[in-house]
Amino acid sequence: MSIPALHIQFLGTGTSTGIPMIGCDCTVCTSKNPKDNRLRSSILVQSQKTSLIVDTTPDFRYQMLRTHTRRLDAVLFTHPHKDHMAGLDDIRAFNFFTQKPMDIYANSLTEEAVKRDFYYAFADKKYPGVPELNLNTIDETPFVIGDIPVQPILVYHHKMPVFGFRFGNFTYITDANRIEEDQKQLIRGSKVLVLNALRKEDHISHFTLQQAVDMATELAIPEVYFTHISHQLGLDETINQELPPHIQLAYDGLELRL
Repeated sequence: MSIPALHIQFLGTGTSTGIPMIGCDCTVCTSKNPKDNRLRSSILVQSQKTSLIVDTTPDFRYQMLRTHTRRLDAVLFTHPHKDHMAGLDDIRAFNFFTQKPMDIYANSLTEEAVKRDFYYAFADKKYPGVPELNLNTIDETPFVIGDIPVQPILVYHHKMPVFGFRFGNFTYITDANRIEEDQKQLIRGSKVLVLNALRKEDHISHFTLQQAVDMATELAIPEVYFTHISHQLGLDETINQELPPHIQLAYDGLELRL
């Protein structure tokens, strides 16, 4: 199918604690630069006909409010960690206005977590007003939501399988520290790549800044943004000066059109 024009909004670009981190007075957490304030990582992907979100973070309600999002057709989940799914309960606002369940796309591991954490949405006798969810189990097989084609990209977060997603010429990967060669082939040819870069020091389950740069260079993507950023990485302005011209840190509110 043809690829529609896409509008991408970065709803959050921070790691699980967000920035500023509770109780921290480091230079990043106390920065006056709004680009150093980061909600938990999520994006909104829109065409003229379709609107979908990748992950419902603990900041989901505020992310929807500050982007004035009125319509949402589907939620895609990368994996079942709380900083990527804890805000799902607030999907019920969209249920109320559309009068239909929200389509949820997730692998079986994430589905199990959704059913466990939001058990009341799946009860035989539901309390009025609970979220209405329509679960769609996905694997590595491409699928389509509305007019937006979706190619899942399997990556690894230490030992946990995580899905990144390619939407046409845009690929979004978060919470990864390993990508196998067959999955790299699915990324190659993208015009824009978003990749996680937690900090400069080694981490058990996230790419470091240098590892992310190396991966972006290997994949030869012309425009690259880093996300899922920790306050340990450093100031936005400082780190961007250290990066190649075609690679920059994403920031909350960044908008791309493809």
